[in-house]
Amino acid sequence: MTIEEARGLFPVLERVAYLNAGTFGPLARPTVEAMRDEQERDLTGGRVGKEWFDRAIALREQLRGRLAELVGVEPAQVAVTASTTDGCNIVLSGLGLQRDDEIVTTTDEHFGLLGPVHASGAQVVVVPPDPDRILEAVTPRTRLLALSEVTWTTGVRLPLRELRERSGVPVLADGAQSLGAVAVDARAIDFVACSGQKWLCGPDATGALMVADPERLRIARPGYFSQATYEPDGSFTPRAGAARFEPNWQPVASVTGLLTALDVAPEWRYEHAAAMTARCRELLAPLVALEPGGATLVSFRPEGEEPEALVARLAEQGIAVRDIPRRGLVRVSVGWWTSEEDLQRLAGALQE
Repeated sequence: MTIEEARGLFPVLERVAYLNAGTFGPLARPTVEAMRDEQERDLTGGRVGKEWFDRAIALREQLRGRLAELVGVEPAQVAVTASTTDGCNIVLSGLGLQRDDEIVTTTDEHFGLLGPVHASGAQVVVVPPDPDRILEAVTPRTRLLALSEVTWTTGVRLPLRELRERSGVPVLADGAQSLGAVAVDARAIDFVACSGQKWLCGPDATGALMVADPERLRIARPGYFSQATYEPDGSFTPRAGAARFEPNWQPVASVTGLLTALDVAPEWRYEHAAAMTARCRELLAPLVALEPGGATLVSFRPEGEEPEALVARLAEQGIAVRDIPRRGLVRVSVGWWTSEEDLQRLAGALQE
């Protein structure tokens, strides 16, 4: 599949320079058609009967396997969730942290991670997203490193495997800005929470949690999928693997949509996204003050124009980017569908 063929799968790209997958990725025509077919099946056939439920569960298991393959883990280590925040809450509530325990996190984390970190009741140590500063903050009381693999603010990519090895402390990775954007290897990370609607270009309210050792995490938020069997008093035998942590039923259309979105992504997606990100930095460097970063996010500080106003002005010209609240930054998300024309449109608009 060529870049032209790939872009042809996304009708929105015919008019929009879509540079905001860090919030929501574009939806491909096959993804929406698969979801529409699934809902039509439910409309005419109903959501009833053993065959319907067996198929729904089978699709869920298929999705678990596909997500596991994407990050290099076993299907039994994957829980299907509705968001990155779902996964963060599952982990932070299940670790049983105490007030004297410490969590090390950074100044550049999203509230989807920071909220669960705060709610854990542990002491929170905040440092810049720098590997040396993170390691310096580790003490004998540190129980968790809660970090983004790719920061949502500027795209800084942290070496999570190295931090895990050097600190000896479990890592909860916020993978919202990495999964689907860059190659992710979750095998050496204790917990990885991620979303399906961003770089994977899947439906809303889809996500996953990868758990290296499900037996070591308490089920603090049990749902129906948590149990293999249960008693009248609510005591239960947990399901095998990370499936025990699954908090909700996913609409079958959403499961099918995400499966289809995973099929749409070409083999060259990471290489093209990296090349286009480098090209974006090259084009913007003479025009704006770029922030240091990596992965597929490019953030800059506009001069003479408020970030919100600039984002609105670009939107009027069919260029989708976003501002980062309280940072004075505008963020550009460069995907595997991004073209030279998209970037030229952005650079041209910034010169107006």
